[in-house]
Amino acid sequence: MTRASYDVVAASYAQLIPDAHDGRPLDAAIMRAFAELANGPIADLGCGTGRITGHLHELGKDVFGIDLSDGMLDQAKKLYPHLDFSQGDITKLDLADDSLGGAVVWYSTVHMPAEEVPWQEFHRVVKPGGYLLHAFKLGNRKGHMTHAYGHDVDLDVYWHDIDETVSNATKAGFNEVARLQRQKGVDEGGPQAFLLMSKRNPAARKTS
Repeated sequence: MTRASYDVVAASYAQLIPDAHDGRPLDAAIMRAFAELANGPIADLGCGTGRITGHLHELGKDVFGIDLSDGMLDQAKKLYPHLDFSQGDITKLDLADDSLGGAVVWYSTVHMPAEEVPWQEFHRVVKPGGYLLHAFKLGNRKGHMTHAYGHDVDLDVYWHDIDETVSNATKAGFNEVARLQRQKGVDEGGPQAFLLMSKRNPAARKTS
């Protein structure tokens, strides 16, 4: 139902949320830090209408987008015709091992419980020493949306605990570089979290 719901709301979403970080300087700051650190191709996983993909391109990065929803991808291709977008599932990516210098997972896991977030898959496609930036709703609860962006939808929404998220990412082979937690904005239902992770070098031992 996630794919179908986003196909329905795609055009309205593109109009209602046109900018990457409008009025959210903290979000923009951690993305600039990620952009400075990550070298090589960057994948915007769950790119939606491409607003984050476009922003990273403006920051000088070699970036492309992947999304499950054809409707969202149609909007991305209209808005950013100079960038590459393709249909794909973030739980089973059609990308080679160690092929990315960085990956952005920007609210792309809000419709899956914490235990289903595909950290092993993210780890597989990011090269050793590469970076992953993850944005998510902060908390420990589940909701359900029946109406969004002016349309009827059928979406489960999950808030994830930050320590549990770090633990799951660490088990998959990432190290925490930085975390940012902020209170909700006027149009948000709760606090938000941002994690900057790096993929451990296979030769490096995990520290306790």
